[in-house]
Amino acid sequence: MARKLSTLPAGVRLGVAPLSWVNDVLEDLGADIPLETCLAEAAQAGYEGIELGRKFPREARVLSPILRAHGLDLVSGWYNGFLAERDVAAEIAEVAAHAALLKALGCSVMVYGECGRMYPEAPLDAPLSRRLKLDPSDYAAYAARLGEFGRHIQGEYGLTLAYHHHLMMVAESFDEVSKLFDAAPASVGLLLDTGHAYGGGFDYVKLIDRFGDRIVHIHLKDVRGDIFADIRRTDRSFNEGVRSGMFTVPGDGVLDFAPLARFVRTSGYRGWLVVEAEQDPAKAPPLAMVTKAYETIAAVFAAK
Repeated sequence: MARKLSTLPAGVRLGVAPLSWVNDVLEDLGADIPLETCLAEAAQAGYEGIELGRKFPREARVLSPILRAHGLDLVSGWYNGFLAERDVAAEIAEVAAHAALLKALGCSVMVYGECGRMYPEAPLDAPLSRRLKLDPSDYAAYAARLGEFGRHIQGEYGLTLAYHHHLMMVAESFDEVSKLFDAAPASVGLLLDTGHAYGGGFDYVKLIDRFGDRIVHIHLKDVRGDIFADIRRTDRSFNEGVRSGMFTVPGDGVLDFAPLARFVRTSGYRGWLVVEAEQDPAKAPPLAMVTKAYETIAAVFAAK
C-alpha cells in the first residue's frame, strides 16, 4: 500500500503519473490496461499519490472513492492551455471544470502545458526541428496573460499555476524558460521537469540555480541518452521518440538526481515529486518500472 517515503523531508511527497501505464496522446499505448490496474500498482509500489490521466473519471464524487480505495491522493492534472494564442477570459472559461475537480480532490497545484503556437494538427508528430516559437517581442504580453490567469485560479480555486517547460512547446530551451520567467509575475510557478530539461538541451540544475524560488512542482523523468540523441540526429518527432523509448524512469537513464535531492533538502521546497515517464507498457512493464523509480528516489534521498 501507499506509504510515506521515510527518506523525504517533511512536507515532501512522492507521487507517480499514469503515463507508465496509459499514454494520454498515443492512445494505443496502454489501451488494454484498466484504471484499476494503474491505481493498484501505483499503490503497490508505494506511491502516495497519482496525477490525472485519460482513463480517470472527471467527476469528484466518482473519482474520490476510487482513489481512496487505493490509499492514493490526487496530485494534480495536466491542463492544455492556449494563452499563447487566446485571451485570459476564454482561458478562465475553459479551465473551470478541470480546476474545480482539482480543488474538490484537494490539489494545490495545476500543471499548465502551453498548447498554443503549435501545429494545429498532430503537433507532436512534427519533426523536433519544426517547433513553432514565440517572437521575442511576445514574451511580455504572454507572461502577463499567464500572470492574470494564475491569479484567477489561485483566488477562485486555491491552485498554484505550475508552468511546464516542454519539448515542442514555446518554452523548451533554457533561454526561452528564462525569458518567460524573467517577465512572469509571482503568480506563475515553475514545474521543473528533469527529462524535458535534458531534451531541451540543458542541465535541469540550471533551472534550480536560476529559478529555484519559483519551483512549485517537480516531475522526475529520466532519459535514455543514446535513443534521444538518435531522435534528434534524425529529426524525428516527439511521439516517435516516446515510442522508441527516449524517456524512462529515474534510475534507468543518464540523469543524476543527486542535485535534485540536494535542492529539495536545502531549499524548503514543499510539495510533490512525481515520477513520470511516457513509455510503451508492452516494452517497459509498468509495475517494475515505477518500483525501480521508487527505490531509486529513496536511495538518492537517503544519501548524504
